[in-house]
Amino acid sequence: MNIDFQLNSRSFTDVEELLEYSKSLSVDSYHFFSNWFNDEDFIVVQTSGSTGTPKSIQLKKEHMRNSAIATGTFFNLKEKTTALLCMSTNYIAGKMMLVRALTLGWHINVVEPKSNPLDGIDKVYDFSAMVPLQLQASLNEIYRVKKLIVGGGVVSTDLVEKIQGISTEVFATYGMTETITHIAVKKLNNFSSSKNRPEQSFYKTLPNVFVQKDERQCLVIKAPKVSEEIIITNDVIKLISETEFEWLGRYDNVINSGGIKLHPEVIEEKLSNILSQRFFVAGVSDTVLGEKLILIVEGKKCRLDLDKNILLSKYEYPKEVYFISEFIETETKKIQRKKTLDLLF
Repeated sequence: MNIDFQLNSRSFTDVEELLEYSKSLSVDSYHFFSNWFNDEDFIVVQTSGSTGTPKSIQLKKEHMRNSAIATGTFFNLKEKTTALLCMSTNYIAGKMMLVRALTLGWHINVVEPKSNPLDGIDKVYDFSAMVPLQLQASLNEIYRVKKLIVGGGVVSTDLVEKIQGISTEVFATYGMTETITHIAVKKLNNFSSSKNRPEQSFYKTLPNVFVQKDERQCLVIKAPKVSEEIIITNDVIKLISETEFEWLGRYDNVINSGGIKLHPEVIEEKLSNILSQRFFVAGVSDTVLGEKLILIVEGKKCRLDLDKNILLSKYEYPKEVYFISEFIETETKKIQRKKTLDLLF
């Protein structure tokens, strides 16, 4: 524990004092600190289950500290950085905010992980992490955070436009539980000039992280400081350099429609310009095309004018549109596409 570490404006002389105080915060916080300071060299964490069945995995504490140091170095966040934890410590994103604070000597405040965590707060923070839903709900107060990382879901085109005029530096993150949260980030706003705006599609890796792609065009991660194994992902990318890449979508989501390969995530980004409801696109079996592209929208049935979206190519227009009252989600509010589709078909 770094001597500068503070939790909710309190300093601690030893671990026992911290453990005793954490009991008053929440069961989850106490559980994390108890595990962090025990004799084991690893922490057991739960994956989110957004792309498969949730599972428990072991992460080395040394790797978690290395990840914290990499984040501090990349964002220039030193001792006494003020930070806000507004995510559940049940999952790796919340746990790592505490690890960064403990390792780097931050002054961290913990608040309830609700949709608008800045509601009623009058303090200004150097750093925080949110999911897109929290950022969307906090736009009027987000200036209270100087640097913000956003993970756990795609930041929509509409939301990206809304944050262009704010003072907060906002970054999207790429990572997973196995990589101990983010191994790469991309800037979403505050570009030095309009010419730099296209760079928002590129992710830049943290220190000691290098990337390449395999024969499927999927991302391969070499990050020896946080993983002893090379991580082969199912994320299709455009490789820019060994430290930069553009994310295109999931390999297991790719739709082969009449010989044309369609990336749902690319199409969804284009559709987000005209659809305010939550939605996703998917491929279903078709006797002529092999797979056909469909659009699934959350909410009551209504008329959609997809022709307004001039960004879509002729192959990217959904062949059919379905409405469903409510998507199936993980505990971290990520859409479970396959289970939602199973409700329809």
